[in-house]
Amino acid sequence: MRTPVMAGNWKMYKNPAETRTFFEAFLPLVQNTADREIVICPPFVNLPAAVGAAQNSRVEIGAQNLYWAREGAYTGEISGPMIHAVGAKWVIIGHSERRQYFGETDETVYRRTVAALEAGLKPIVCVGENLGQRESGATESVLGDQFAGGITPLTADQFAQIVIAYEPVWAIGTGKTATPDMANDAHRFLRSQAAKFGQSAAAAVRILYGGSVKADNAKILMGQSEIDGALVGGASLDPKSFAAIVNF
Repeated sequence: MRTPVMAGNWKMYKNPAETRTFFEAFLPLVQNTADREIVICPPFVNLPAAVGAAQNSRVEIGAQNLYWAREGAYTGEISGPMIHAVGAKWVIIGHSERRQYFGETDETVYRRTVAALEAGLKPIVCVGENLGQRESGATESVLGDQFAGGITPLTADQFAQIVIAYEPVWAIGTGKTATPDMANDAHRFLRSQAAKFGQSAAAAVRILYGGSVKADNAKILMGQSEIDGALVGGASLDPKSFAAIVNF
């Protein structure tokens, strides 16, 4: 039985004070929630506030990116050990917005994933196709290439420590959502790719769905056999909304 992961990606929203206010409202709504992991990934500047606010709760904190070097003359970058040092335990890698706006590649996804694992962080590694690729029938080709470039080079031990997130780019922030069957099919394909690490590894890896997940569609998405959780964007900014998703 794969334990679901319900993760919130705050992107570039909220400041430290707003972060503390969020947790004051959110934590009571999920304090009795069991059988799933809850992760919130705020902007870097909010990590200490989030870690402090989530202390003694079941909610864990993650970052939205990291650089692969441990330290050095890399102005503006944040390393895995820095993230770990403030008490965060997770990190999102290869989000579609990083790929679209900041030149993320499958190779850099791999390098960041290895760096995260070396720093003791749990990576959520993102893959997904855009609208043109979906409409041209290239979804599996795109996912296969992203998996081959960013995930397949991992060792079996490294692979066992990651979580994968499937993000249909055309469904992020658009209000469009892949149908449960479409999402499940993509997850099934990714699990078939994971069989390169062995059938037991493929059966164990958790694959999250990310793409306009909301309270009104979370339950049906989570009812699909291959969907092991959600990577939630805008709906994770509101404590009641995200709690409803977490408590699907």
